[in-house]
Amino acid sequence: MTAPSVRPLRITLAGASSLLGREITELFSSSALPHHELRLLDDAALEGTVREAGGEPALIHALVPGSFEGSRLAFFAGIEEFTARHWAEAERAGAAVIDLSGGLAGVRAAVPSIPSLDAALGASRTSPRNLFRSPGAAVIVAATLSIALRFLPVRRIAATFFHPVSERDQAGIQELEAQTASLLSFQPIARDVYDAQVAFNLLDRYGESSRERLDDVRARIARGVSDYLGYRAPMPAIQVIQAPVFYGAAFNVYVEFDGPLAGDAIHAALAAAGVGVTEESPSNASAAGSTEISVTLRTDANLPMVWWIWGVVDNVRLAAHNAVRIAERICAAGK
Repeated sequence: MTAPSVRPLRITLAGASSLLGREITELFSSSALPHHELRLLDDAALEGTVREAGGEPALIHALVPGSFEGSRLAFFAGIEEFTARHWAEAERAGAAVIDLSGGLAGVRAAVPSIPSLDAALGASRTSPRNLFRSPGAAVIVAATLSIALRFLPVRRIAATFFHPVSERDQAGIQELEAQTASLLSFQPIARDVYDAQVAFNLLDRYGESSRERLDDVRARIARGVSDYLGYRAPMPAIQVIQAPVFYGAAFNVYVEFDGPLAGDAIHAALAAAGVGVTEESPSNASAAGSTEISVTLRTDANLPMVWWIWGVVDNVRLAAHNAVRIAERICAAGK
């Protein structure tokens, strides 16, 4: 007697051509998700484009009425406006929605989730409506360090993130490439994305014509950390500097304790939260392709109660990995 075939889990990925979309597709092949059928959606201009998905070629489709029908999971990895317009369609079709774009930031029913931390906060992070917000790398890092240190006598935490251009997807990468080439050949530079010189430069704000303001990036990260922690751990101050790098979010964190504290205690607290503490200084190159938060610790020369935490994460892979972990938990719960 032939065993009945098992219908594959249908997953829809909207924003499939984005950096996050590509990373999610790659992570599917090594995830704990059951046998699945993947449908790729994106802008109509990309319809018919062939992408690799799980070692197999897959076509990108334009979003049309009925695109989410039969989907168990719907990832939104493209632009915020696209998600805001279409997430409700996915919910009506019965799919659990996992948003990486920020399009659900104003939806109260959408629950922020970081599976690696949820248990530490004693929160299951379930959503009655199956709507989940998967934070970006900076929020994951800030929340992880804050939770790791919450049982130590922390007085204040301040985190500075060095933003890579990949946070603006392919457009940011292409502008940095073009600016670098133009400056090396003494040509005028492209300013379509940042309205400022990013190449060979550090910025604390963008030009006035930029579609996005760096102050808005800071506010979005700070709000994401606050929404997730809910004052159950020390709330860090957040600063963001635009860096002239393609991939990898570096960060420098100032931690002040009530008095001098041994490095072993900090090391143990971070390690218990899954943070990799190393003697060698992490770099953008060393973090590439990893889902780990890797840091090194240094004392302050003038203030014995202050420690500095330097680290780097693969910003695209860490964010995509978090979203896939949310999906794995949904499937494991049978929701």
